[in-house]
Amino acid sequence: MSWLNYHHLLYFWTVARAGTIAKAGEELHLAQPTISSQIKLLEESLGHKLFERQGRKLVLTDVGRTVMRYADEIFRLGNELKNVVGGLPPGQQLRLQVGIADVVPKIVAERLLQPALDVGPLRLVCREGPLPQLLASLALHELDVVLADAPGSEPVSVRAFNHLLGKCGVSFFASSSFQHLKKDFPRSLDGAPMLLPSESSSVRHALDLWFEAQEIRPNVVGDFDDSALIKAFGQRGLGVFAMPSVIEDEVVRQFEVSLLGRTEEIESCFYAITVERRLRHPAVVAIAEAARSSLFTR
Repeated sequence: MSWLNYHHLLYFWTVARAGTIAKAGEELHLAQPTISSQIKLLEESLGHKLFERQGRKLVLTDVGRTVMRYADEIFRLGNELKNVVGGLPPGQQLRLQVGIADVVPKIVAERLLQPALDVGPLRLVCREGPLPQLLASLALHELDVVLADAPGSEPVSVRAFNHLLGKCGVSFFASSSFQHLKKDFPRSLDGAPMLLPSESSSVRHALDLWFEAQEIRPNVVGDFDDSALIKAFGQRGLGVFAMPSVIEDEVVRQFEVSLLGRTEEIESCFYAITVERRLRHPAVVAIAEAARSSLFTR
């Protein structure tokens, strides 16, 4: 894979704005032949001509106009990042205020947030609660981002944008006393004691639909808003519980439970919800990029 040369892109962007290589040379303090050769290299790497000459002026081709739109956004974001980080007093940390919907498993939240800590000195402030409450705080700019298992929507009238971080299947776990349920999974779940998320959660709705399609009637012994309580009671042997497959290994190791089986027919989805159409905070960008490239593989 060949990476885009951003110096070449900068020269192209400057010429496109200036209209001539001569004017761009004055702005960049570079000789005209140097700029011309660098733009030619960019055109070769992209496989398209970016300019055509009309008299003394250079005019963008159709592909050139497309590249220009991306270049505008790239350099705008670069300046914004410089201002955000460079505007901090020496030694001061970036601040990231995150709302975490209470139905999001803590292990998932921790894995999502870890890349933010690699951006640089960061003060991470986390608040947990029901999604509607967190969205209200987001609207008041008390939070930079909300991590949730469902997109922000009505009845909360908040102008927010949902950025899908990824999705995965669902796995079922239980203490060693339920080892026999591994055999003939998922039919073995029929009549089994089950610990489920609250009925208001998106995962609960998906689980109920899946049970119905499989003609499975579990014995629901507990409904929980907090995913940590589900795992705690599951560890004590009170029933079977479901968690996103992406944290399978961590659940088995931390809670000393067994994996009974998994299904890809149920989707666990995770979103970063912001008041901006495009992610801007450097730490939130890092969260999204890492989630999409390495945490979720579907």
